Amino acid sequence: MKKVTAVFDIGKTNKKFFLFDKNFKEVHKEYISFDEIEDEDGHPTENLPALKKWLKEVFDRILKSNKYDVKAINFSTYGASLVHIDENGNPLTPLYNYTKSLPANIVSSFFETYGPKEEFLKDTGCADLGMLNSGLQLYWIKLTKPEVYKKIKYSLHLPQYLSYVFTGIALSEYTSIGCHTALWDYGKKDYHSWVYSEGFDRILPPIVSTETSINMNYNGSRIKIGVGIHDSSAALLPYVRSIKKKFILVSTGTWSIVFNPFADNSNLATTYKEDTLNYMRINGKPVNASRIFLGNEYKLQVTKLDKHFGVNGDYHRSVKFDYDTYFEIVKDFKHSYRWDSIIDENMPEETDISYHKYEHAYHQLMIELVLLQIKCIKEALGGDSIARIYVDGGFSNNDIYIKLLSHHFRDKKISTTDASLGSALGAAISISDNKLNSKFLKQNYALKKHVPFIVKG
Repeated sequence: MKKVTAVFDIGKTNKKFFLFDKNFKEVHKEYISFDEIEDEDGHPTENLPALKKWLKEVFDRILKSNKYDVKAINFSTYGASLVHIDENGNPLTPLYNYTKSLPANIVSSFFETYGPKEEFLKDTGCADLGMLNSGLQLYWIKLTKPEVYKKIKYSLHLPQYLSYVFTGIALSEYTSIGCHTALWDYGKKDYHSWVYSEGFDRILPPIVSTETSINMNYNGSRIKIGVGIHDSSAALLPYVRSIKKKFILVSTGTWSIVFNPFADNSNLATTYKEDTLNYMRINGKPVNASRIFLGNEYKLQVTKLDKHFGVNGDYHRSVKFDYDTYFEIVKDFKHSYRWDSIIDENMPEETDISYHKYEHAYHQLMIELVLLQIKCIKEALGGDSIARIYVDGGFSNNDIYIKLLSHHFRDKKISTTDASLGSALGAAISISDNKLNSKFLKQNYALKKHVPFIVKG
């Protein structure tokens, strides 16, 4: 029987289950998605009972199979989500969706009590994001649902709740506390004083390192059960473990998030900015991060371009970088696109596509988007002179994006990776004793180095 580590990787849409061998190669994968249910206000939310049932069924089936010997299991999930359980371990409320709005009077009363707002957000390394600041969810429950609040034995972040389903042990860990929850004071390296003032420290379980695991007898098998990890921090972990020199990671998708895991408290953002956040590494160290809605904007603009030029929805994938087109655009450069989901001071009043060819209009779009990305990277870098940039996610396969980024950061080494297993692999690595070597990214992540294009004389 093959010895494996099992990982549940729970996204908002797809719920995945992986088995990895000792070299972190995927040997089994399955996934499912559930229709959302509604909370008491009619807001869509995760079907927690169905998720719990699926976790147990999948894991029990794998344990019974004669093919795999499961040595360990861990959990990676999206963040900013809390499960409030009673003394019997039963959830007391739906898993409130982080897209749900917090009542304005709750938010304003919170900042009146614990502000000034900008200072509070700077100390907690987050922006004012409503329910995405999951700590404020506790404040909301305490004020508006006192009967429910009284019954809460523990409030668990979602990765830790999944671990609890298997262990019955309630714990907290750094990466979940550190993802814009408004709970953590990065200067003090402890919960912010407001958490103690409200008495929430009594229902937030003891904090352990993300590398903690519990050795248990589960259904007759000795298994090491991890405490779970926040998916963004999990995706960063294989890089942190295998790269010896300082680097930043540009993780591209709907959001493009730039992680600087080498920030120290002295160079964290000193002023509050909407899209500058902190995350935490598995050891509680801060990660400076900035984000921009780049993938979302790209999708919206490409849909318009396709319509304008009458091409099919996949056409944009075939457009490669063309030096002459690029040079023509930058020679008399002006901004042509008005963004739908990003605010930028340079954008015109309305989009003006003056090109006759799709390829030109697409190059113009990518040049403008990459300018936004560059700004975002510089924010995460702060004053750090980091020489390495890794790019993963959707844009890592976009020829123009990579060429333009390499051109702008000519003094840095730019590499792309294919990290489709990112957060699942990070969850497996976090509870493993195996050391990763410098070849890990090449072997597991299709690491590719990129050189800047030659500027013609």
